[in-house]
Amino acid sequence: MKLGKTELLKVILDGIIAGLVLTIFFKVIQFTTGYKVYTLLLNIDYIPVLKHFKFPEVIEVAFHLVVSVVLMIILVVFIHQLNTRSTTRIIVICISINLVIGALYFPTTTLSERTPSITSFPSIGYWLLGHTLYGYILGIFIKNRHLTR
Repeated sequence: MKLGKTELLKVILDGIIAGLVLTIFFKVIQFTTGYKVYTLLLNIDYIPVLKHFKFPEVIEVAFHLVVSVVLMIILVVFIHQLNTRSTTRIIVICISINLVIGALYFPTTTLSERTPSITSFPSIGYWLLGHTLYGYILGIFIKNRHLTR
Protein backbone atom coordinates (compact mmCIF):
# COMPACT_ATOMS: atom_id res chain seq x y z
CA MET A 1 0.00 0.00 0.00
CA LYS A 2 1.30 3.41 -0.94
CA LEU A 3 0.07 6.33 1.12
CA GLY A 4 -0.63 9.43 -0.97
CA LYS A 5 0.02 12.86 0.46
CA THR A 6 -3.58 13.44 1.60
CA GLU A 7 -3.91 9.95 3.07
CA LEU A 8 -0.56 10.29 4.87
CA LEU A 9 -1.66 13.60 6.39
CA LYS A 10 -4.88 11.96 7.63
CA VAL A 11 -2.87 9.08 9.14
CA ILE A 12 -0.51 11.55 10.84
CA LEU A 13 -3.43 13.58 12.21
CA ASP A 14 -5.16 10.45 13.50
CA GLY A 15 -1.94 9.27 15.15
CA ILE A 16 -1.61 12.63 16.87
CA ILE A 17 -5.25 12.65 18.02
CA ALA A 18 -5.08 9.10 19.38
CA GLY A 19 -1.74 9.86 21.04
CA LEU A 20 -3.19 12.97 22.68
CA VAL A 21 -6.17 11.00 23.99
CA LEU A 22 -3.77 8.49 25.57
CA THR A 23 -1.66 11.32 26.97
CA ILE A 24 -4.67 13.05 28.53
CA PHE A 25 -6.05 9.75 29.85
CA PHE A 26 -2.79 8.96 31.65
CA LYS A 27 -2.40 12.53 32.91
CA VAL A 28 -5.90 12.42 34.43
CA ILE A 29 -5.24 8.98 35.95
CA GLN A 30 -1.96 10.15 37.48
CA PHE A 31 -3.53 13.39 38.76
CA THR A 32 -6.51 11.65 40.34
CA THR A 33 -4.84 8.49 41.68
CA GLY A 34 -1.16 9.33 42.09
CA TYR A 35 -0.10 6.31 40.01
CA LYS A 36 2.68 7.55 37.73
CA VAL A 37 1.42 6.19 34.40
CA TYR A 38 1.71 9.59 32.71
CA THR A 39 5.30 9.86 33.89
CA LEU A 40 5.95 6.37 32.49
CA LEU A 41 4.42 7.32 29.13
CA LEU A 42 6.80 10.25 28.77
CA ASN A 43 9.80 8.57 30.40
CA ILE A 44 12.98 8.29 28.34
CA ASP A 45 15.39 7.48 31.20
CA TYR A 46 16.20 4.16 29.55
CA ILE A 47 17.55 5.73 26.32
CA PRO A 48 21.30 6.12 26.86
CA VAL A 49 21.91 9.46 25.13
CA LEU A 50 18.60 11.12 25.97
CA LYS A 51 18.59 10.21 29.66
CA HIS A 52 21.18 12.91 30.33
CA PHE A 53 18.86 15.69 29.20
CA LYS A 54 15.90 17.26 30.98
CA PHE A 55 13.27 18.04 28.37
CA PRO A 56 10.23 20.22 28.93
CA GLU A 57 6.96 18.32 29.20
CA VAL A 58 5.78 19.54 25.79
CA ILE A 59 8.87 18.03 24.12
CA GLU A 60 8.35 14.72 25.96
CA VAL A 61 4.74 14.69 24.72
CA ALA A 62 6.02 15.42 21.20
CA PHE A 63 8.33 12.37 21.43
CA HIS A 64 5.29 10.28 22.41
CA LEU A 65 3.27 11.68 19.51
CA VAL A 66 6.01 10.79 17.02
CA VAL A 67 5.85 7.20 18.25
CA SER A 68 2.06 7.31 17.98
CA VAL A 69 2.20 8.53 14.37
CA VAL A 70 4.76 5.86 13.39
CA LEU A 71 2.60 3.17 15.01
CA MET A 72 -0.49 4.48 13.20
CA ILE A 73 1.31 4.32 9.83
CA ILE A 74 2.47 0.76 10.52
CA LEU A 75 -1.01 -0.34 11.58
CA VAL A 76 -2.71 1.22 8.54
CA VAL A 77 -0.32 -0.53 6.17
CA PHE A 78 -0.50 -3.82 8.10
CA ILE A 79 -4.28 -3.92 8.25
CA HIS A 80 -4.56 -2.90 4.62
CA GLN A 81 -2.32 -5.87 3.76
CA LEU A 82 -4.64 -8.17 5.72
CA ASN A 83 -7.42 -7.06 3.37
CA THR A 84 -10.06 -7.10 6.09
CA ARG A 85 -13.00 -4.75 6.42
CA SER A 86 -14.42 -6.26 9.61
CA THR A 87 -14.69 -3.53 12.25
CA THR A 88 -14.43 -6.07 15.04
CA ARG A 89 -11.34 -7.72 13.58
CA ILE A 90 -9.61 -4.39 12.98
CA ILE A 91 -10.31 -3.21 16.53
CA VAL A 92 -9.21 -6.55 18.04
CA ILE A 93 -5.96 -6.41 16.05
CA CYS A 94 -5.23 -2.83 17.13
CA ILE A 95 -6.07 -3.50 20.78
CA SER A 96 -4.04 -6.73 20.80
CA ILE A 97 -0.97 -5.11 19.28
CA ASN A 98 -1.20 -2.20 21.72
CA LEU A 99 -1.63 -4.48 24.71
CA VAL A 100 1.51 -6.36 23.67
CA ILE A 101 3.40 -3.08 23.23
CA GLY A 102 2.14 -1.83 26.61
CA ALA A 103 3.05 -5.09 28.34
CA LEU A 104 6.52 -5.11 26.80
CA TYR A 105 7.13 -1.43 27.62
CA PHE A 106 5.96 -1.50 31.25
CA PRO A 107 9.13 -3.24 32.54
CA THR A 108 11.15 -0.15 31.54
CA THR A 109 9.75 1.25 34.78
CA THR A 110 12.57 -0.59 36.54
CA LEU A 111 15.07 1.68 34.79
CA SER A 112 13.84 4.87 36.40
CA GLU A 113 13.28 6.21 39.88
CA ARG A 114 10.45 8.46 38.62
CA THR A 115 8.08 5.77 37.29
CA PRO A 116 5.78 3.27 39.04
CA SER A 117 7.12 0.18 40.71
CA ILE A 118 7.13 -2.92 38.52
CA THR A 119 4.92 -4.54 41.18
CA SER A 120 2.33 -1.75 41.22
CA PHE A 121 -0.69 -3.71 40.01
CA PRO A 122 -2.95 -0.63 39.85
CA SER A 123 -0.34 1.07 37.62
CA ILE A 124 -0.15 -1.99 35.38
CA GLY A 125 -3.95 -2.08 35.21
CA TYR A 126 -4.25 1.61 34.30
CA TRP A 127 -1.38 1.24 31.83
CA LEU A 128 -3.04 -1.66 30.02
CA LEU A 129 -6.47 0.01 30.18
CA GLY A 130 -4.99 3.10 28.52
CA HIS A 131 -3.40 1.01 25.79
CA THR A 132 -6.71 -0.78 25.25
CA LEU A 133 -8.44 2.58 24.81
CA TYR A 134 -5.66 3.75 22.49
CA GLY A 135 -5.90 0.57 20.38
CA TYR A 136 -9.67 0.96 20.17
CA ILE A 137 -9.33 4.54 18.93
CA LEU A 138 -6.73 3.54 16.36
CA GLY A 139 -8.96 0.71 15.16
CA ILE A 140 -11.95 3.02 14.76
CA PHE A 141 -9.85 5.57 12.86
CA ILE A 142 -8.41 2.90 10.58
CA LYS A 143 -11.80 1.36 9.83
CA ASN A 144 -13.67 4.64 9.30
CA ARG A 145 -11.03 6.86 7.74
CA HIS A 146 -8.46 4.67 6.02
CA LEU A 147 -10.29 1.63 4.66
CA THR A 148 -13.33 3.31 3.18
CA ARG A 149 -12.42 2.66 -0.45
